[in-house]
Formats: sequence, structure tokens, C-alpha cells
Amino acid sequence: MTYTTRLKNSPVTFRHLTGITPEKFDEILRQLQPRYETWNANRLGRKGRKREIGGGRKFSLELEDRFLMLLLYYRTYVTYPFLGFLFGIHESRPGRLFKPLEPLLADIFRIPERRIEMSEDEIMAAFFDGTEQPTNRPKRGQRKWYSGKKKRHTIKHQVVVVKKRKRNGRGKRKLRIAAVSKAFTGKTHDERMYEKTRSHAPPGIEGAGDLGFLGTSLVVPIKKPKGKELTKKQKTWNHRHSSQRIVAEHGIGKMKIWRICRDQFRGQRKDHTLMFKNIAGFHNLMFA
Repeated sequence: MTYTTRLKNSPVTFRHLTGITPEKFDEILRQLQPRYETWNANRLGRKGRKREIGGGRKFSLELEDRFLMLLLYYRTYVTYPFLGFLFGIHESRPGRLFKPLEPLLADIFRIPERRIEMSEDEIMAAFFDGTEQPTNRPKRGQRKWYSGKKKRHTIKHQVVVVKKRKRNGRGKRKLRIAAVSKAFTGKTHDERMYEKTRSHAPPGIEGAGDLGFLGTSLVVPIKKPKGKELTKKQKTWNHRHSSQRIVAEHGIGKMKIWRICRDQFRGQRKDHTLMFKNIAGFHNLMFA
């Protein structure tokens, strides 16, 4: 019996430890299997390989267990030694076993960086927000990674959250992560991220953001003039804007139930965008 099969016997625990249900796990695994077989065939048949196909060390876990290990890592963000103990392998093996699956998952989810691939008929509004995560202090370029807001070194992304229209006028409106930008240094301002990413809402849909996007084409709150106060009408408008834009915080907040994008990031910064997009994909799988 595999580790996955044993854990599926308790669906509630399965979701607590992975962030998704056993049914969603199987749905993604069915799409992952053919992509993995193609990747593995290319790996074994690559130019310059000296061993014949079938030779060499075999993977110690089945694909479903390796996928489970990746989900446990994303959801709980435990260390490799702890994962190795759980799955009965050496502490150096977890990364080697599940790292090849990350780009394959990204190919399934296909989260764009700037273009929102949804039509006016599908969404009601698009909300832009920046999110940053603590990261290890770099050996070089420390100043550019230092966030004055968080008072520590961080890595940032621009996230676009869209509110979907109800189907047939029924049901609860759902939130979808429509785009995740590439990673930026902690020093980068939200307005600068927006200009560099060149993201835009679909035609007919108005994009909105907070005051961090002041000076962009997005709809933002009215800033209080220096030495003056906002009028009652302006305060009412700001309150209405904030009550609508808060969905961006809700969408990003649900992404962070996967602790790998909430706790201090221990990995290499070049891998952060791939991980963050995969978390956005799992979010959409469960909540959109």
C-alpha cells in the first residue's frame, strides 16, 4: 500500500495536510502522468547518456507518492529531513524526487504573468495587489532585497485576483488568481511592479488597486491632500472602493494556507516564481 493510498483513507486529514481533496489530487495526477512519462523518456534518451534505457538508479517512490510529498512540502513547509523520515528515504532525496514535478504542474495550471486570459463575460472585476514574503538574507545585493515596509529582506509578486460572474445568476461569486508576475526584489514599489509587468485587465473590465498603484491606469482610492481632509463624499467613495478591492486580500490570503508562500522562503530565489504560480494553480483548483 502506498503512502497516498493510506492517507486517502482519511479525506479530512488528506486535505489538512495537502490543501486539496483526494478527488482533486486524482484529477491533477491524471494530467501529470502523461507529462511525466514524456519528461522521463526525454531524460533517459538524452544525447550523451552512457547508460542504456533501463539502467541506472531507479526512483524509490511511485509518482503518486512523489506528488503527495510535494503537496505536503507546499502545505506544511517542513524540512527535507522531516520529509525523508515520513517517507522512509534519506534526507537528501526529497528535493530530487519532487523537483522535476514542479515545471510539469506549471504546464497544467498555466498561470500567466501579465495577460488575463478571461473574457468580459466571465469576470466582473479585476483587482491588482502586491504581496511580499520574507526570504533569507542574500550574500550580495542585500539593499535591493530589503523591504522598508517589512523591515527585512523579502521577495515580491504582483497578483491579479478576479471576481467571477455567477453561472445562471446562481451560486456564490468565486475568486480566481488570474495572473502572477515574475519575482521582484523587496525594495520594488507596487507601482514599479505594475509598470514593469505591463499587466492589464481584459477589455471592458476596470482594474483596481490600492494607493500603492497611484499614478497607474488602475482605479485607486482618493489620497488625502497634505494638510487637508477628505470630504464626506470622498470618504464614502474610498470605503466603497476598499470593500470591493478587499477580495484581492482574500484571494492572496487563501493562497497562503500553503505555508511555503507565507513562511520565510528557504529556497533559491530563482525558483520562487514557479512555486508561487503552482500555489495559485492549487488555489484555483480548490476555490475558483
